[in-house]
Amino acid sequence: MLLTADVGNTNIKFGLFEGDELKFKLRISTDTRKTSDEIAVELFTFFQIYHIDNKAIDAAIISSVVPKITQPLRDAIEVSTGAKSLVVGPGLKTGIELRIDRPETLGGDIVCGCVGALEKYGGPLIMIFMGTATVIGYVDSRSAYRGGAIAPGVGISLDALTNNGALLPAVDLRAPKSAIRTNTVDCIRSGVMFGTACMLDGMIDKFLAEADENCKIIATGGLAPQMIKNCTHDIAFDENIILEGLKSIYKRNRK
Repeated sequence: MLLTADVGNTNIKFGLFEGDELKFKLRISTDTRKTSDEIAVELFTFFQIYHIDNKAIDAAIISSVVPKITQPLRDAIEVSTGAKSLVVGPGLKTGIELRIDRPETLGGDIVCGCVGALEKYGGPLIMIFMGTATVIGYVDSRSAYRGGAIAPGVGISLDALTNNGALLPAVDLRAPKSAIRTNTVDCIRSGVMFGTACMLDGMIDKFLAEADENCKIIATGGLAPQMIKNCTHDIAFDENIILEGLKSIYKRNRK
């Protein structure tokens, strides 16, 4: 079995594949203070709770945007499963050309998501990642990543608003019934939810105009389902596309 790990700023998401089938997922918090032994204990505990044979895991691959935790995670995976991990980065074959100024600066999660989307949906495509940051990327019809845009994520934008506005309350992220609201809580919800949807629609319009291609549009990330249903564009949600991309990259590089 193959263990895939997507290390984000907030969470580490794991996927366990048997062949091409995603059999199991789990998530732990990203904490750079954790030692490799602590991560190994967490992983081993999860394996026991869910009756997963850790010794059946014979391969692993990691994408990480948090360098401080990459090596401890590799060590933890080896301790808890015996498998050595590939790490997405320079030197690995991905099947996608990075036609940007500094390819080494592109996050592994973006690469994996685009690889997974290309394999599953084909190109050209616009890929939206909604996590700590909101990232929009464009892959052309020749499977080349041509660049994108980065905006503050919905969560940190909302936190900044309520933390810096003395009279503004914290709210949950759900869209109100209409854009024009009559109380502070719903006004914030309207601004955050509909405002983000309008931003996505506007950016998609700009990307489509500049790309001059009829792109498929895919979104992933915890907040994506709530956001894209308020968009006017047809956007497909794919929860596991980064894990699927990790699997595809592993298959290209296994010996």
